[in-house]
Amino acid sequence: MIIRKLFKFENAHIVRGCSTQRCSENIHGHSYKVEILLESNYLDNGQMVYDFGLMKRSIKELIDAFDHGVTWWNRDDKAYTDAMKCHSKRWVELPVSPSAEQFSRVIYLLVERVLLCTKMNNGEREVTLHSVIVHETDTGYAQGFKEDAHSELMGKIALEDIIFSTQVQSEWSDSNFWEKLLTSSPITNPQKV
Repeated sequence: MIIRKLFKFENAHIVRGCSTQRCSENIHGHSYKVEILLESNYLDNGQMVYDFGLMKRSIKELIDAFDHGVTWWNRDDKAYTDAMKCHSKRWVELPVSPSAEQFSRVIYLLVERVLLCTKMNNGEREVTLHSVIVHETDTGYAQGFKEDAHSELMGKIALEDIIFSTQVQSEWSDSNFWEKLLTSSPITNPQKV
């Protein structure tokens, strides 16, 4: 069975090297919609694959890290990234260009790590991430799967190469959240949300 949860965030970027000059040469923003699709052949004690309320914690915090911020590729022009850091306290630096395709891969890896680190406590079994859909506009989206997220042909993504600004990290409910994810330390998802 597959379940799907929708998240939203507002973000600005430049997608260097794309065909459209408006996108490749100008900072612009989108109202992103992100769908997280989880699957399992089992139901938990509440007769659910995975309680949607649990997704409001760690997964929502990670996706919300992109909200009202700017995202750039770590290979972008230093003058540009320095200016963005100067004028925005909420930013994310990625090891890949911030296209919808790459956002789907990045978010896939983030959610995959959250699931790996989450201590299940309500009979959840074999819950896996099916895919991540990132809607950049009402008419266009990218859907990333495990093989895409881990593909070096599409650009290597190491979680250690993703940098969240100090302000983004300060807003997380657990100040050690990113460190726990990077070291695969257990994250507890209590029953009561």
